[in-house]
Amino acid sequence: MELLLLESLGAGLIFIGIIWWTMFSGRKNGELPQAPDAPSAIQDATSKEPENLSQK
Repeated sequence: MELLLLESLGAGLIFIGIIWWTMFSGRKNGELPQAPDAPSAIQDATSKEPENLSQK
């Protein structure tokens, strides 16, 4: 029983270590700033109506 608890504790620490490594070991100054026109480009792409692809 003690071995099972020790193994689960080890697995939990490895899991938390992987999460910490992927979240906080990135760029020194954080993420790169977004381009000023990025939100409008996303808005333009989502506001367009789909084209009718059927042949008449």
